[in-house]
Amino acid sequence: MKIELRPLRETDGLDIFEMIQEIGLGENGFTTNFPESSYENFKRSLPRLIEISLGNNLPDGYVPQTIYWMFVDDRPVAYGKLRHRLNEKLLKYGGHVGYIVRPSERGKGYGILFLRELMQAAKQIGIETLLITCDEDNRRSRGVIERNSGKLKEIENGICRYSIEL
Repeated sequence: MKIELRPLRETDGLDIFEMIQEIGLGENGFTTNFPESSYENFKRSLPRLIEISLGNNLPDGYVPQTIYWMFVDDRPVAYGKLRHRLNEKLLKYGGHVGYIVRPSERGKGYGILFLRELMQAAKQIGIETLLITCDEDNRRSRGVIERNSGKLKEIENGICRYSIEL
């Protein structure tokens, strides 16, 4: 099995768009950054998302974030966001990382692998302690985080806050 983490690029194509279509708007607190309406709109959104990853022209309240795809045997199976730093809002909910596995690929351990890959990417940009949040009743996400050395720091208003030392 060949696993590859790829940052979003302007050349991303139909295979990524089809995964985004399958994922839809997101779930369990994860929301996508892409227009679902058409492939053309998807392609038009990519340069702006690259600009955000570089920290250029950020709207108030935003932080730089890089979008990553995880490919398994050259097929995109998951989508994730790595925030380069946190603001007050993200300290409460969101954290450094958000990810989702496409529905047709769930139950194969890809969430565990993807978080592991995102942890390496976070380490490369200088993050020492990763904050990850999830809904208290999201047992699958909690298991993925805990299998990647996540330590539960607190539960507040139904939100779990985990930290992972990198």
